Amino acid sequence: MGTKIFLIRHGQTEGNARKQYCGFLDMELNAQGCLQVEKLGRRLEKETIHRIYASDRKRAIQSARIIFKGRRINKVSELKEINFGIFEGKSHQEIRESNADIYEKWLSDPYNTLVPESESLMDFQGRVTRALEKIVLANSNKTTAVVCHGGTISIILSRINGSKNFWELIPGSASLNVIEYINNKARITLFNDISHLNGDL
Repeated sequence: MGTKIFLIRHGQTEGNARKQYCGFLDMELNAQGCLQVEKLGRRLEKETIHRIYASDRKRAIQSARIIFKGRRINKVSELKEINFGIFEGKSHQEIRESNADIYEKWLSDPYNTLVPESESLMDFQGRVTRALEKIVLANSNKTTAVVCHGGTISIILSRINGSKNFWELIPGSASLNVIEYINNKARITLFNDISHLNGDL
């Protein structure tokens, strides 16, 4: 049996619905987000998951508690979303109106563009990678769930496949993503699966 990680993005928040950048901002799920993770919880009911981890943001903890009812949730602050600096809480349109130049550079080259007061993508990758490595080492040959954020999942998957396409690897709300470790080598076996959300919410 190999080591398997279920990477789960939290359900929708009002910030997500408004297309705002919400990194360190501590938002709760909205009504649709709660329904989304309830559906994911039903999907995962028959899975054997040995341990559950979550970012320390409310939206991740709330999602984990709904998905894994009654289970212990291990909070890991290093799994939280990137700090978007002066973009925190702002929508695409608001940023284009106030900081268009830096915004366009950041969208086209996020690894080499630093938004004022933000966390660099490389620093973000470093803290998330260290946190994930600790989880993998502590759960050899087990299946664990990590409930976190779109950017957190993207930076993990980007490092595994050597991609610089950070934006393309951000999964949807309440999505399921799976990493399997075979002979200590990580492989992405599922990406952005939201099949459990089909139907009316």
